[in-house]
Amino acid sequence: MKEIFAQRKGRKPPEAPPAEGRKPAAAESGRAAGPEGGRARGAEGGRAGGAEGRGASGGSPADSRGGNGGGGNGGGARRGNGGGGGARGGGAAPPAPAALAAKVRTLAPSMTRSMQRVAEAVASDPAACAALTVTGLAELTGTSEATVVRTARLLGYPGYRDLRLALAGLAAHQQSGRAPSVTADIAVDDPLPDVVAKLAYDEQQTLADTAAGLDMVQLGAAVRALAGARRTDVYGVGASGLVAQDLAQKLLRIGLIAQAHSDPHLAVTNAVQLRAKDVAIAITHSGSTGDVIEPLRVAFDHGATTIAITGRPDGPVSQYADHVLTTSTARESELRPAAMSSRTSQLLVVDCLFIGVAQRTYESAAPALSASYEALAHRHRSGGPSR
Repeated sequence: MKEIFAQRKGRKPPEAPPAEGRKPAAAESGRAAGPEGGRARGAEGGRAGGAEGRGASGGSPADSRGGNGGGGNGGGARRGNGGGGGARGGGAAPPAPAALAAKVRTLAPSMTRSMQRVAEAVASDPAACAALTVTGLAELTGTSEATVVRTARLLGYPGYRDLRLALAGLAAHQQSGRAPSVTADIAVDDPLPDVVAKLAYDEQQTLADTAAGLDMVQLGAAVRALAGARRTDVYGVGASGLVAQDLAQKLLRIGLIAQAHSDPHLAVTNAVQLRAKDVAIAITHSGSTGDVIEPLRVAFDHGATTIAITGRPDGPVSQYADHVLTTSTARESELRPAAMSSRTSQLLVVDCLFIGVAQRTYESAAPALSASYEALAHRHRSGGPSR
């Protein structure tokens, strides 16, 4: 059956030799090299397609992606309808109760309408939903038992029983005051002290949601890749472009070669030069920014290790990412655009990467960081460059 499926996709069977310049699958990234520059994600090392992973609506156990075949437009195979925020990294633990609300906010836009109804119900009243059987929740939301189970798996839980336990835990957190209910949006006539209080709460919640939802397996793999990279390119436009610059300058200060690119033409031109020992990072809140996805695809096809920092883990950018780091998706309002909260969330992920790499390369990072501090301090003492 595997050979028949592979032939239908225009590919050779999985045991075909790896493409030139691409190593076979490693447990760290879960990718297997395939023909025509494609890579396949295995159920053990990467994002599983079965009950323990992403393909909750009947996708195949391994989500394979071809460089030129299958997915079209030179890209990878499309994910199944049930693909989503399942456990990553082979056996990763389900999200903690406190992370459930963040997962719902992050993944809801990529869900089907029926799954969104289930997600909205569990997020709005976790205590009531925790008391319901799978049949009861299906009846409450006007969906089916299968949809409820798929939603649970999409949120990262092996089954509905695990989701109920998380809902009970979340309800307990809310009742104890440690997980406050969502505050009102900022109104145009709010007094300034109220604006400050609401913004502070939203920023704190964004950081907490990001930390709770960050996959430690994926983060660790990204840190290892960056620490051993010959060169790192970071792609981002708009508000995400500023975050890309922040990450690049942080890596430079610990002695690594890194560049940030916001110009899509220069980004693609540089991506063509990347190879197996290099790393490419795409930062996009929506997960669908073409000017960021294209250079990541080029880097992916040329053998670089690719990382996506995104609020939409099942967006198009993830097709070309070895490792996906999910940021929080906060509420939007007329006076609070998504770029505000996404920047806060992205900067937390950037700082986690930076500290992780600095720890891993401490012997070389510490002297480089000290040298950069001294150079900047000397510039400040002298009042700037001499003329």
